Amino acid sequence: MEKIIAYTDGGARGNPGPAGVGVYIVTPSGEVVREVKKAIGDNTNNFAEYHGVLLALQTLKQIYSTKTKAMQFEIRLDSELVKKQLNAEYQIKEVTLVPIFIEIHNLRVSAFPNLTLTHVRRELNKEADRLVNEAIDGK
Repeated sequence: MEKIIAYTDGGARGNPGPAGVGVYIVTPSGEVVREVKKAIGDNTNNFAEYHGVLLALQTLKQIYSTKTKAMQFEIRLDSELVKKQLNAEYQIKEVTLVPIFIEIHNLRVSAFPNLTLTHVRRELNKEADRLVNEAIDGK
């Protein structure tokens, strides 16, 4: 089964403040598939982290279309809180995150049966973090 890895990150300067997301998609051998960055206006860090995961899933669906059901995907993010909330290990206390949680959940169910979310240390997520800063800076 083909595997694809997506590193995601989201951040806000000021929390809330100007926010952006970054997605860095690679093969297991390290070949870059795609880089995506997006400014998302004034938001919180947690909202940006969620939006990063959503953007990764949307981008993967755009790239691989219906093949996503027969592929293995791993999303690596440096927010342990968001990872645990998306895996239903922790409750979501910030009500503004519930709609994006539902959107991510529905995408997982409909198109990504072989999806794993993995928490990684910040230093292992440098490319996605770079894309976040570029998005916020308008580069």
